[in-house]
Amino acid sequence: MLEDDFGREVSGVRVSLTDRCNFDCVYCHNEGLGDTRGPMDAQDDEMSADDVVRFLEVVEEFGVEKVKFTGGEPMLRQDLEEIIRRTPDSMETSLTTNGTFLPGRAEDLKEAGLSRVNVSQDALDPEAFAEITKSGAYEKVMEGVEAALDAGLQPVKLNMVVFEHTAGYVEGMVEHVAENDGLQLQLIEYMPELTGKPEWNIDIQRVHDWLADIADTVETREMHDRKRYWVGGTPESDGGMVEIVDPVENETFCANCHRVRVTHEGYLKGCLNRNDDLRSMGEMTKPEIREAFREVVSNRVPYYGEYLVENDRGEYEINDKYLGVSAD
Repeated sequence: MLEDDFGREVSGVRVSLTDRCNFDCVYCHNEGLGDTRGPMDAQDDEMSADDVVRFLEVVEEFGVEKVKFTGGEPMLRQDLEEIIRRTPDSMETSLTTNGTFLPGRAEDLKEAGLSRVNVSQDALDPEAFAEITKSGAYEKVMEGVEAALDAGLQPVKLNMVVFEHTAGYVEGMVEHVAENDGLQLQLIEYMPELTGKPEWNIDIQRVHDWLADIADTVETREMHDRKRYWVGGTPESDGGMVEIVDPVENETFCANCHRVRVTHEGYLKGCLNRNDDLRSMGEMTKPEIREAFREVVSNRVPYYGEYLVENDRGEYEINDKYLGVSAD
């Protein structure tokens, strides 16, 4: 595996297949690029299936073990099953989706080689769900989760962004995954630096403390140093796990990051929070991809603690050594 100057190997990639989406979630940051979503029809700037597969074949040479397909809403790509089917066999494939297209396609995705799915679900109440997602698709999402479970795409992780609008729903969501086999919960800290509304932020440590009090087992993952809390389940089961993704001002999180991202247009991105490190893969030939991938990995730095450093007031500011520096 390639590793950056901070000893962080890159073992996974996160590939955005489109910036199109049929939802309009109030917290969306579109893989750190901001609200760039365009028309719902397929766009010429999206990587083709051949481009995506060629990229994956190259990073397989460097020992990358996992790929997560994202968007936008990646299931708007009608060639998603083809892309998964052509993904190198050595890679574990997963998908982040809003779930509305899983009914009728979950079995085909499983047959194509998909291992599991993350489904965005920020509330169990239809009205609250509609307020957050600007969508009336609550029932379709619930059907999508069931379709994924029935197809064997387990465990199904429910992604919930924790901020002012959803904090009151966390307890109910934890109970929901504890009571339903095959479901896990991923609580994602709201990132005000990407969405521009710091007043929506809450103290995620309070959620950690509450879960620590009620959990049967607590584990720490190597990836991002994330905490996992088992509520009504065990590490050997498929359900009852609650994981917190808390990157904001978290140097430990950044020190344990092993991912490179790819935008739907074919740019490599070494860090979710940065857009000054985008690196084009050119015409997507294998030599160009290899060169770009090596360069992006080499230039990766932990966002908190390196790219951003604390000043005398305890505030994070850009490290002077990175001012005016870009990858492309």
